[in-house]
Amino acid sequence: MMTALTGFDPAPLPCSREAEARTADVYARIKDVIPAMEWPLHAPEIDAIRDLKRARNAVVLAHNYQTPEIFHGVADIRGDSLALARQAVESDAEVLVVAGVHFMAETAKLVNPDRTVLIPDPHAGCSLAESITPEDVVALRAAHPGVPVVTYVNTSAAVKAECDICCTSGNAVRIVESLGVPRVIFIPDMFLAKHVARNTDVEIIPWHGACEVHERFTGDEIRTFRSRFPSLSVVAHPECPPDVLDAADHVGSTAQMIDYVRRERPERVFLVTECSMSDNVAAELPEVTFVKPCALCPHMKRITLPRIRHALETLSPRVELDPEIALRARAPVERMLAVT
Repeated sequence: MMTALTGFDPAPLPCSREAEARTADVYARIKDVIPAMEWPLHAPEIDAIRDLKRARNAVVLAHNYQTPEIFHGVADIRGDSLALARQAVESDAEVLVVAGVHFMAETAKLVNPDRTVLIPDPHAGCSLAESITPEDVVALRAAHPGVPVVTYVNTSAAVKAECDICCTSGNAVRIVESLGVPRVIFIPDMFLAKHVARNTDVEIIPWHGACEVHERFTGDEIRTFRSRFPSLSVVAHPECPPDVLDAADHVGSTAQMIDYVRRERPERVFLVTECSMSDNVAAELPEVTFVKPCALCPHMKRITLPRIRHALETLSPRVELDPEIALRARAPVERMLAVT
């Protein structure tokens, strides 16, 4: 549950030469992916957020799909959804600002129950998380008595509370096999479920959810890009359809995709996932050329610098979880961590 906010769109701060000077170190890191004409708009926001973080003893957790001015400009902890929550545990910050979508903020609260957790826009949702309800999980259990339920971390706390164990896209096969059973129910992503099924002997009973960004990619699209760029390296997220994964050189979670590019340093690469991640990696690896189709997550893009600043100024909107749901939802997360 998140506190509601209506009529919410903070006015941007005015441009400032002083703020530009104080944030020159940030722009030096992202000048290849942020046009110079945009920087005067971002600089005062980043400058103000830096001051607010110090005053509030706060850190910003930014998912890989955030825009570069957030990811490289104000984030203290960066990564995929579970990595953000786990690394925040090691921080001594009192306030966690989640630059991501609502299930990520809930997961951060689950593993940091005594911290103040903020989400800059409470309406930043997720088509995949919203594809299944707790009642759906109860019905699946009734249809398949005794079969354990594995939930991808991309679900609400209320859904996690009805499941046996969580997984990420990077550890899904390992988690499924750790249960030592012949069949599992796997929710909510049908494409990740198919990917797991192809890599294990355990029978997978899938749900029909999908990510509205990843499900749009096609194998034909990959082949078209390969015909244009013969040396292209294709790295795909397992939330993509099977024909996309078949056409890829490497398949992995967002963290594994980034690690692959860092390790292999391909001349030209197509990251088959949300577009902003390519910008964020390009800022780090300017020698790599990124092919970037326009696949933006509208929910991730609800998080902006002015909204992050507003959250720190007002310490809202806060993420609050029902204590009973939180207790039950924390258990499958902890079971996953015990395995991995």
